[in-house]
Amino acid sequence: MIKLSQIAVASTLAATMLAGTAMAQTVAFLMPDQGSTRYEMHDWPGFEAAMAELCSDCTLIYQNANADVALQQQQFNSVIAQGAEVIVLDAVDSSAAAALVQIARSQGVKVIAYDRPIPGTPADFYVSFDNEGIGYAIAMSLVDELKRTGVPAGAGVLQINGSPTDAAAGLIRDGVDRALDGSQYVTMSEFDTPDWMPPKAQEWAAGQVTRFGSKIRGIVAANDGTGGGAIAALKAAGVTPLPPVTGNDATIAALQLIIAGDQYNTISKPSEIVAAAAAEVAVTLLNGDTPKGTSTLYNTPSQLFVPAVVTKANIKAMVFDSGIQTAAEVCTAEYANACARLGITQ
Repeated sequence: MIKLSQIAVASTLAATMLAGTAMAQTVAFLMPDQGSTRYEMHDWPGFEAAMAELCSDCTLIYQNANADVALQQQQFNSVIAQGAEVIVLDAVDSSAAAALVQIARSQGVKVIAYDRPIPGTPADFYVSFDNEGIGYAIAMSLVDELKRTGVPAGAGVLQINGSPTDAAAGLIRDGVDRALDGSQYVTMSEFDTPDWMPPKAQEWAAGQVTRFGSKIRGIVAANDGTGGGAIAALKAAGVTPLPPVTGNDATIAALQLIIAGDQYNTISKPSEIVAAAAAEVAVTLLNGDTPKGTSTLYNTPSQLFVPAVVTKANIKAMVFDSGIQTAAEVCTAEYANACARLGITQ
């Protein structure tokens, strides 16, 4: 399991990154949306902290495109005009981002694809958690739970994917497909969630509850937002007990749902780890060196971190004992008793 203590040494590249950085170099950190709280709460603070260690004289620019492709293109052009030499880009639209990479390349600007790959035109580097591995892990965890609880072969599950414009969502879907296709369960219906919006996932899930009712024995949702939307739809329809619902990102809301028994799993992937790795790669590029990947994806040298599945059975050890979250943050009044039953105390 990756712990926060590993952030400072997230890759073996660090030794070559600490020396010789010129002053006043500019790095931009462009994130895709505000639908998830992770970017402001984890990714950007993690990147900023790592850059302060690696290149204290660097100028940093942070912008969020709020799920707007045109706005992200404007932001991209703007940071180049402001002198950015390296751009860390989490693309709103992975296909549209290929043109941004080409613009940057024509002007000698380096691009690090962050979290979401850019298949159309190789970036200079890609850093992320293993998205296909995430999809496979959450789906297999659900399959194992269905088997453990005696759900018979041939029973049906729903599949809620991420945004159709996000290549990372496609990788997660591929992992889910691999797990479900090899299982004894049947995918009754699936949905690609526009811009990862939880209300869209909730609306679709509500329709499936009307359509299939008690035949729904599990839901594989690609992240915590879409999983939370599905859970809200199930509760609104009075479904009890809830079928197991997956997630991904280990948001505070999802951890609370797991503790309460409403969500089955999530993925622990502290964004600060990937943010720190992106900072290390950025400084390597600023120094004129070539970062070395541990793998290659879409013809791009890549560094992919291994995800860890969190369930109610291991949440204390995985999330709280490891210091990823604190009881004070998660165990609010509504969840205090459930936390105490799991031994999670302030």
